[in-house]
Amino acid sequence: MDLKHLTYFVAVAEAGSFTQAARKLHVTQPSLSKMVRLLEEDLGVQLIDRSAKQIELTDAGLSILRSAKHIIQSFEDMSSELEEVVKLKKGTLRLGIPPMVGGYFLPSVIEKFSTHYPQIKLQVIEQGGQSLEQDILQGDLDFSMVILPVKNEERYHVLPCINENLKLVVHPEHELAEQTRIQMNQLEDESFILFRKDFTIHHLIKENCAAAGFEPKIVFESSQWDFMTEMVAAKYGITLLPEGICSQLDAKRFSSVAVVKPAIPWQLSMIWRKDKYLSFASREWIRFVETELSENK
Repeated sequence: MDLKHLTYFVAVAEAGSFTQAARKLHVTQPSLSKMVRLLEEDLGVQLIDRSAKQIELTDAGLSILRSAKHIIQSFEDMSSELEEVVKLKKGTLRLGIPPMVGGYFLPSVIEKFSTHYPQIKLQVIEQGGQSLEQDILQGDLDFSMVILPVKNEERYHVLPCINENLKLVVHPEHELAEQTRIQMNQLEDESFILFRKDFTIHHLIKENCAAAGFEPKIVFESSQWDFMTEMVAAKYGITLLPEGICSQLDAKRFSSVAVVKPAIPWQLSMIWRKDKYLSFASREWIRFVETELSENK
C-alpha cells in the first residue's frame, strides 16, 4: 500500500468528485482514477461506488477513509517532529562527568547550549571515570568527560579539554606544607585519601606511587573531592588533586604543593564513539565545546 494512493483516495472522498480532487492535487483525472483503482486492487475491495452521478463511498471505503486520515496525520506529525530534530529544536544528549570537573568550563558551555536550544534536553550524569567509559561503550551515554589515558582509545573520538598537573594537598601544619615542590618518594610514609577505585585518578596516583617505589597507604576513599579535602583539614591524611581544584581551596585551611620528578599530568578530555551515528544535536554540542575551549585559550 502506497501512502500516495491513500492521500489521493482521501482527496477524492472529501471532494466528492474525481474532477475536483484532480484539480486540487494538480494531477490529471485519468492518473487520479488509476491511483484509486490501484489502491482498491491492493486492498481487494471496492472503495468508491462510481455508478451514481456523484461518487459515493462503499462501506469499505468509509472504513478505509477513517483509517487513512489517521495514517496520513501520523505521517505528517512524524515529518514535523523530524524537521524539528533536524533543525536542532528537539533532542536528548547524555553527558557523563567525573565529580571533580563540575566547576570547570562545563557550566558555561551548558548554559549557552541550553539558551540556544531550550528544547534539547542535556542529561548530566556524575560518576567515576571508568564507569563512564563503560557506559559510552554500552551506548548508555553519548559523551563522557574522562581522564586520559582510556582503554580502547582507538574506538573513541577524543577532544582534549584541560591539561593540568596534580598537586599535593595537605593541612597547613603538615611538615610538607611549606615546600614549594615535592617528589613522589617523599610521600611513602603518608596516609592517602583518594577517590574510589572506579575513578581513573585513583589508579593514576597508585601507578605513580609504584613508580616511586612504594605502595600507598590508603586510609580513606570517596567519590567527592570536597569531602576528601575536609578529611585533609581534619589531619586524617593527604591527597592529590588537579591544579584547578587546588586553586579553589581556602589557603588558610589547606596548602597545595607542586609534585615533580615526575609531575603527574591530569588530562581531561571529552570522548564519544567513532562507530556511533551523531545526531544534529550531538554535532552542535561538539561545536559548542570546541568554541568554548578556543575562547578560553
